[in-house]
Amino acid sequence: MEVKKLNHLAIIMDGNRRWAKVNGRSVPEGHRAGAEKIKELCQWALDAQVKILTLFAFSTENWKRSPEEVAFLMSLIEKFLAENGEELIQKGGRLSVIGRRDRLAKSMVEKIEDIESRSRGNEKGWLRIAIDYGGRNEITDAVRKLIREKIEESAVTEEFLSSMMYDPCPDPDLIVRTSGELRLSGFLLWQSAYAEFLFLNKHWPALGKGDFDSILEEFAKRERRYGK
Repeated sequence: MEVKKLNHLAIIMDGNRRWAKVNGRSVPEGHRAGAEKIKELCQWALDAQVKILTLFAFSTENWKRSPEEVAFLMSLIEKFLAENGEELIQKGGRLSVIGRRDRLAKSMVEKIEDIESRSRGNEKGWLRIAIDYGGRNEITDAVRKLIREKIEESAVTEEFLSSMMYDPCPDPDLIVRTSGELRLSGFLLWQSAYAEFLFLNKHWPALGKGDFDSILEEFAKRERRYGK
């Protein structure tokens, strides 16, 4: 049995629209509040020495929402990257985006590539944002890459396949979902094999510092057996 310090925290940020409805706000206001919460979370994670933070921002299924909401979300995400990418770099942090890029605006892809390139060597925290991401898509893309590169069957191990995933890093220690929903929605399907799970009955924009501290405390109590 092993009790570990939280190294990689992954969060399914759910509940922006429900938070807006409960608080008499518009859907765009709910999404803006969710984006502001990311800034707070990054600072909390940095202070707690959480090395890797992976956030589920936009899934492959989210394209099914209304064109107006999708357009707003894409604009909000691009604005977030533009406004916060530089600050993250200046603080010595690293930022990367996981997911498909062929459906993103050219301007967003260029911004992502610029931030990733300039922050790649930074070691003071790593923020990974999942945009147009789906866990099945990620695994499918990894298999396609194996086929394209004509990898020998004997070389295909779990470790090797892990290295073929989007921007690989250590697996998450803890996956948190807000807003009371009890499902992964395709988030980090390959990487979540031994992750701990925590479901919070609170909408994402309403998450407070006390909630974050409780997440850390709850994880510290968990005994990770890894099948032993």
